[in-house]
Amino acid sequence: MPAESDKWGWEHVSVFGGFDRGSGTKRWKCNHCNLRYNGSYSRVRAHLLGFSGVGVKSCPAIDRSLREAFQILEEERLVRKKKKNTSNGKPSKRIRSSLQTSLSWKTISKEDVDDIVARFFYADGLNVDIVNSPYFHEMVKAIGAFGFGYEPPSIDKLSDSFLGKEKGRIVKSIALVRESWPHTGCTILCVGRLDGAVGNFHVNIFVSSPRGLIFLKAVDVDDCDDGDHVLSGALSDAVSEVGPSNVLQIISHLDDAWKSTESYILSKFPHIFWSPCTSRSILMLMEEIAEMEWVKPIILCSKAIEQWMTTYQHGTSCIFFQSLKESCDLISAKFAPSYLFVQRIFELRQTLQEVVVSEEWKQWKLSIAEDVESVESAILGDDFWSKSHLLLELYEPFIRLLGVLDIDKSIIGAVYDWRVQALEIVKSKAIDDDILNQLEGLIENKWDLLFSPLHAAGYILNPRYIGKFQTKDKSVMRGWKATLERYESESTVRRLLREQLSAYWRLEGSLGEEDAVDCRDKMDPVAWWENFGFETPNLQTLAIKVLSQVSSVAMCREIWQTNDSSCREAANNLGVQRVEELVFVRNNLRLHCQKSYNLSSSPSQRNIISSSSSGIKTWDNCYLDYTKAIVDIHDRM
Repeated sequence: MPAESDKWGWEHVSVFGGFDRGSGTKRWKCNHCNLRYNGSYSRVRAHLLGFSGVGVKSCPAIDRSLREAFQILEEERLVRKKKKNTSNGKPSKRIRSSLQTSLSWKTISKEDVDDIVARFFYADGLNVDIVNSPYFHEMVKAIGAFGFGYEPPSIDKLSDSFLGKEKGRIVKSIALVRESWPHTGCTILCVGRLDGAVGNFHVNIFVSSPRGLIFLKAVDVDDCDDGDHVLSGALSDAVSEVGPSNVLQIISHLDDAWKSTESYILSKFPHIFWSPCTSRSILMLMEEIAEMEWVKPIILCSKAIEQWMTTYQHGTSCIFFQSLKESCDLISAKFAPSYLFVQRIFELRQTLQEVVVSEEWKQWKLSIAEDVESVESAILGDDFWSKSHLLLELYEPFIRLLGVLDIDKSIIGAVYDWRVQALEIVKSKAIDDDILNQLEGLIENKWDLLFSPLHAAGYILNPRYIGKFQTKDKSVMRGWKATLERYESESTVRRLLREQLSAYWRLEGSLGEEDAVDCRDKMDPVAWWENFGFETPNLQTLAIKVLSQVSSVAMCREIWQTNDSSCREAANNLGVQRVEELVFVRNNLRLHCQKSYNLSSSPSQRNIISSSSSGIKTWDNCYLDYTKAIVDIHDRM
């Protein structure tokens, strides 16, 4: 019998004593729900893990995450128990029969096992990156815990019963997410990729809500005239599956060729918003800035420096600028190459200046016919560097927002505040009034085109921004008006929402209580409305739904940028239904893994923005990978 100290469940109950001396049956009370029971450890475990049929109820005070943590503790206890039994000479029947036929495995070394694992990958041509998957490590540990004699399931079982069982587990876990949709609403994310190998357009459809991101389905659209019809039908089916009343918006990462799909969806579901991806909008704004007259010379000069330094490198022994060339290649496609290009040149300022005054550079100049004096002057002078520094400072709020958008979190109420802060930063710089007016006009003119009205509504309804004079901002009020008209078709209900908004701004009733005022910038905005918005129920419902939405497809990029063709090829002989099940299971398992990493890693590990020694905010390697992913996606489109 295992020692009582190994039974983790006793730490979560209060024991009042045993019935008999030395008996495992005790009187105990759960520390979480205060329910009292008589029984042994098996009842304690069943109560905490939610097992039925042993005379105790599942603890109602334990949430899903805590129950999963208990499950891990229980699995570890069972592994220790099995190892102890084996070391005591009491192997199970399965292990005993295996030992009789495979005694040679008893003395196998770690090095031998590594050789066999490696041989498996090499012989079957699998992607060796799979060793980074937590599911691979989970599998290896489970096999090791089982011991000798484990036989893997057959291909028939893997493609049938086990696949169905895994899908059932995922559907059951997703059911918990679905329960929250009527309260918080949700966003459908629609991202596409042109698959050149098979000549079709591959679309992934996700559903995002505060409870979690799930993969719904994948659609292959052949390059033919009825492509719009196929995609429109699939997206319409997705909305119906989720529940039209639960869907607040659709964020599309498809190009303009699919505009008819947008028109069809909005005509069928007029209350749903079709919102641009905020990440893409920010990148497009950055490139709009790069086209301004005072910025163009900086970009052109940076390109000239890169070109000449690459030519110099090819003609000499210098190898430093290979890193410069590779960095530029990362973002040489369509979106936001200008910022990263100038930023990389700026980082190399000191090295570039050392190069152009070196003897090797001077000798190299004599061997070429072209004049490089303008490049030398730019590198050795102050004008180019000061303007580059100013441009990077103006880009800083854009980069900061891009980093925040890269997480599975709703910040829709903060995007418009970013707009305000960006303009304030611009005003604080020592730039001409004409340039300032151009920047303000650019952001103002492009806002309604590149950003959803929900950003304005979120800015108004986020309690931490009360008193920001939103009524004075025409763009904000246009967005609020558009939100009301799409969200609510009844004029009487819209009037009631406007009246309740005025009560919110005037801090009437529960909205103006001391705790409500004190918690405006301390609580999550959704939690604030849940606690203090009960006297304005219509506005409370709208606020919770708006503030619960994401505004970018960035959090699902690891799925959309992955080609499922190999997965589909392996399952083609199983039939269409099995292929769909396999893709559904695979992508949701990967999302679960991604979420687990985000929960377990520290904020510093997930931080996208870092500061350079020059004081300019720069992208780290994670963000470079993200930028490359965006470029790759749009190249395929």
